[in-house]
Amino acid sequence: MITMWQQLIQFYLNQNDANHESIKNEIKKHEDNLKFLNSQSNRLAESILDLQVSLGRYHSCSVITPDNGSGPSNTEDDTAPSITEDDTTEQILKKENSAAGIFCWLKANAQTSNLALEKDAVGVVATLAKVESDELSRILSEYLGLETMLAIVCSTNEGVNALEKYNPEGTINCSAGLHGIGSSIKKNVNGRFAVICLESFRPYVGGFVANDPQKKLAIPKPRFPNEECPAGFIDYAVNMLYLESNNLSFVTSSGHGLRETLFYGLLSGLQVYRTRNEMMSALPCIDEGAVSLDGGMIKKNGMFVLGSRKDVEVKFGIFSGRSGVVPPNYSQAEEVVRRLKWESTKLAEDIQREQQLLDHLKAKSANKVA
Repeated sequence: MITMWQQLIQFYLNQNDANHESIKNEIKKHEDNLKFLNSQSNRLAESILDLQVSLGRYHSCSVITPDNGSGPSNTEDDTAPSITEDDTTEQILKKENSAAGIFCWLKANAQTSNLALEKDAVGVVATLAKVESDELSRILSEYLGLETMLAIVCSTNEGVNALEKYNPEGTINCSAGLHGIGSSIKKNVNGRFAVICLESFRPYVGGFVANDPQKKLAIPKPRFPNEECPAGFIDYAVNMLYLESNNLSFVTSSGHGLRETLFYGLLSGLQVYRTRNEMMSALPCIDEGAVSLDGGMIKKNGMFVLGSRKDVEVKFGIFSGRSGVVPPNYSQAEEVVRRLKWESTKLAEDIQREQQLLDHLKAKSANKVA
């Protein structure tokens, strides 16, 4: 027979179990709330960052100049005029005895008689993309260097082999390939030259930005441990290149475009910042190099490039479709950013409260078990 004392003990145990189960349910509820709030916070952060990148693109073409005090003024050609596609080709043609110069002359004069070369050669690196500003053109061209800017791009190894032939003893056959075509127009290829084979490049496999007409790569934005994006970050260099329709529609035999093969291979995750100071402040977020519009440069291996800037003779052309005036929706975009930041602040407060309640319940649960 159960005594009154045993009944009281059983009642207490049942109550204790019920309270423990109730606390467990409360903990689960707050964990779910935190999970939802954090997902909302991440979504807001992405929206804010995307808008800031869009606004940063406008600033990148309008504010980083030595005249307005945002960049250095210790170079001789800081006020260089805009570069058109014809200017880029002209710059290459001035390199008369370079492989790129001969190649561009042949294309301009429809003299490419070598079928393998005509079929497989895509173009010279400097002619395959444009950028939005002189500052960006200068820094990216300097980062890549003249040899790479003048590199001839081929789709396959067949095109590479068509550029240069060799005699049985291993010397260059100056009567064949690009050397032979150059000789026929009294232009000789001096020294070595770079050739890029696209089928040898490993393409970026992370996908594209949704609904982006330029097929920009969906590379995760750099972030500090607190999930904030570095101040002054504009975009990845590979996504700041503008491809004309013919270059945008080009695909390799495996179905990949120029951005995810050629330009990702050359630039990888190179980040672009407004100023050198902002770039240096973002060092913990920089893995594959960075440049700033006022001349700062960090190579992929963490090598800092210091000293006076060197103006590369061949640069990317400027995308003329961009206007220097403020976009019509610029003010609305800034207002949306302000509103989203306010919402993000409120959300952070909610997350903090939920976390405090969760910590309290977990401590209470631990005490009961003890």
